[in-house]
Amino acid sequence: MPSLSFQCLSGPVIALVTGLMLAAPAGAEQLVVSNYGVSANGMPFAVAMAKGYFKDEGANVTGIVTSDGGGTTLRNMLAGDVPYGEVNPSVVVAAIQKGADIKIVSDNVSTVAEFVWAVKPDSPIKTVKDLKGKKIAYTNPRSTSQALATLLLQSGGLKTEDAELVKTGGFGEGVAALDTDLVDIAPIPEPLWSKFKDKYRPVAKATDILPPLENVIGVVSESQAKAKGDFIRAVIRARRKAVDFMIQHPDEAGDIVAKAYNLDPAVGRAAVTNLTTSRTQGMPYWGPGTIHMAGLQRMIDLQKSVGAISGDADVSKMIDTSFLPDDIKGIQ
Repeated sequence: MPSLSFQCLSGPVIALVTGLMLAAPAGAEQLVVSNYGVSANGMPFAVAMAKGYFKDEGANVTGIVTSDGGGTTLRNMLAGDVPYGEVNPSVVVAAIQKGADIKIVSDNVSTVAEFVWAVKPDSPIKTVKDLKGKKIAYTNPRSTSQALATLLLQSGGLKTEDAELVKTGGFGEGVAALDTDLVDIAPIPEPLWSKFKDKYRPVAKATDILPPLENVIGVVSESQAKAKGDFIRAVIRARRKAVDFMIQHPDEAGDIVAKAYNLDPAVGRAAVTNLTTSRTQGMPYWGPGTIHMAGLQRMIDLQKSVGAISGDADVSKMIDTSFLPDDIKGIQ
């Protein structure tokens, strides 16, 4: 990771990427994954590419297109006729409410275990209760980090208005704001946490204070689902194999992630080990694809609280489990 600043793709770059996707050779496909190369959610795709799992399962995946997440990821997927994307559930639900022809086909990350809220070592903040009157960093309005800041405060018996939420524009920028005392505490997710954990002191970890919350999901457009169903099934199987490999061989997987994410190998190994061993009320971070309705509904309700979703959403009608392997087809 060359710097603390994670810049989103510019308009011309997005246009170029989309053009490249459209110009791909026949039979070759790309995937769209939110924050790939930056955030932990997409790490299994790096492992699947490196280990040849997509090819083994019959999917000719030539690369992974990233974005800064949210609506940009979904727009890239739809504009490029990409068969499969991984994105935040709130964006998907909001798009479906507006008439987008997309379906949720897999549950990829079922918790927010990558989140740690940390302070400088000499900070007087020892517990969440000490956050009253303090400044808490979050990335952008209607983001997951903003919503989680509210839950963080609630875990300590506080209300949102008991603290000041400060927009930093990114997690790296949040760390910089913490360093310069613009905020008192910042969320530091993996793999940033494994990189900087010796520099800061954790006050709260998501695994300890929050329930399972649907983090990212696999989605497809209905037109692509009809045309490329076998490819979509192969992608889900390959990703599942990658998750299994990460659990069984965290060091090798960490080295693969480090190369794909431009991290020090020790940081890659630490991040993979941390997240493959984490459990949130028994729920792993990376899942095989099984859809967990309770966690999905929790995240939707949470995103409503920050205005990312409005109105009622019948999530059950947005799900298609037909692309999942038979042993995990049922909704849990």
